[in-house]
Amino acid sequence: MATLTIRLDDQLEKQLSKLAKEKNRTKSELVRDILRRYTTAELFSVARKRLQPYAEKAGYLTDEEFFRDFS
Repeated sequence: MATLTIRLDDQLEKQLSKLAKEKNRTKSELVRDILRRYTTAELFSVARKRLQPYAEKAGYLTDEEFFRDFS
């Protein structure tokens, strides 16, 4: 497992500490989960942008139309 060191301003560190305490998790666990969710959403967004022209060419103009046929 790799180690990443970041600097947080005081307010963000307090918010992170409070949230970790409320969730009964370590700050590291919480940050890993947040980063995992963020990177997954960003990778989905990148894939969506790449595939959108092909979907439009196939006649899918909205997410609802696409998911109706492929979910």
